[in-house]
Amino acid sequence: MAAGISDRISAFVEALPLKQGLRVLEIGCGPGVAARDVARRIGDGFILAVDRSEKAIRLARARSADEMAWGCLDFRHAAIEDFALNAGEALFDIAFAMRVGALDGRHPEANRAALMRIKAALKPHGRLFLDGGDPLKEIDLVRGLMSREAPQNSTPKQLPCPKLPSRRGATKEASRK
Repeated sequence: MAAGISDRISAFVEALPLKQGLRVLEIGCGPGVAARDVARRIGDGFILAVDRSEKAIRLARARSADEMAWGCLDFRHAAIEDFALNAGEALFDIAFAMRVGALDGRHPEANRAALMRIKAALKPHGRLFLDGGDPLKEIDLVRGLMSREAPQNSTPKQLPCPKLPSRRGATKEASRK
């Protein structure tokens, strides 16, 4: 575990299917702890981390000077339900969020708009991961937006998601199921 990272954040990032060269979107980045860890894991990839708090973005930028100088990390002040790519900005391979009210059920009125904005920012086969235990929740954005079985503002169902092996020698058993 890198210095200054809680066990919860470290375990979440470690479980993401990260690899060299990915474009990653973090939703609700706070002071940027997870974003910096992801930036170190994706090599020449790129992570954009967004948060609705201007103060959190200022703090994240101040603590991420090295990663930003390398060109692998940037931050943007935006609520996910209002987020939009800039003109010419490339789509993302993966998006993730930890404890974001618009996605975890605390603010159901923002859920549908947030999911639509995330879907628009991801490549056609892009994947969204939320915290929620072991394994991570992987959200099927088409079903989450179009399902008639559940109310529009319900929390998306947990889907199976492969886990990366831990650097501490965990097995790949979860990904074989």
